[in-house]
Amino acid sequence: MVAPLTRIISDVHFADRGSRVRSLGQLRPLLEGIPSLVLNGDTLDTRPHRGGPSPGELRREVLDFFGSACPDVTFLTGNHDPDISGQHSLEFASGGILVTHGDILFDNMVPWSKDALLIRQRVIAALASLPEDGSCRLDGRLAAFRKVAASIPQRHQNERDPLLYAVRLAGDTVWPPHRFLSMLRAWREAPRRAAALARRHRPKARFIMIGHTHRPGIWRTASGIVVVNTGSFCRPFGAMAADLTHDRIRIRNVELRRGEFHAGRKVAEFPIP
Repeated sequence: MVAPLTRIISDVHFADRGSRVRSLGQLRPLLEGIPSLVLNGDTLDTRPHRGGPSPGELRREVLDFFGSACPDVTFLTGNHDPDISGQHSLEFASGGILVTHGDILFDNMVPWSKDALLIRQRVIAALASLPEDGSCRLDGRLAAFRKVAASIPQRHQNERDPLLYAVRLAGDTVWPPHRFLSMLRAWREAPRRAAALARRHRPKARFIMIGHTHRPGIWRTASGIVVVNTGSFCRPFGAMAADLTHDRIRIRNVELRRGEFHAGRKVAEFPIP
């Protein structure tokens, strides 16, 4: 039976200094009364790192919290948590809505990353190693991307010192300037690429919901597909929540009030065909 309400959020990035979620308890008001929750990737970082809580410790904390806060929780994988589950995408409304993290839109996953060239090389190799036409299927491509993501260690994400974090973040993402330009290009291209992904792999889809780029927004593309990016819980932009019922999609801002996250004002609403 389909839940009467499913809420979709993405990119919590718990335990990353850049996340506004310092304690998972801050999310409890956002989950109150929600029977079904989908976390669309990058809930935490499960990749290898040095120092701080281990990925295993963080995983247990995350699983315990969400398991107690919501009756039904689905963890979709992202490039930061490629092994949080075995599920990389989800469909609703008989295929009319496709949900996936969004790193698959780019053959180097994170075009602005210091590791972009290495990632692209490994993605090409992983796709080439798939049996027969595996690289042409969405599930095959997603599995290849997850395999590559698991092989890329954390960089600034696990830095504890705030000053060093800021320096390493800049060095990993926006410096030299061509990487910042790559980020801007990815923001611009993501909606078009998401619509193309849906058309190719899920032709019945009228909506595709992603995260990954941290830029929240809603785009009605020329093909008629609506692209929703629910953003992230990191600065500077913020997050949105997509609420699905049997006949409606409602997009709400996520608001931080007195240190806790709440579902805020509705910014868009769509009927589900």
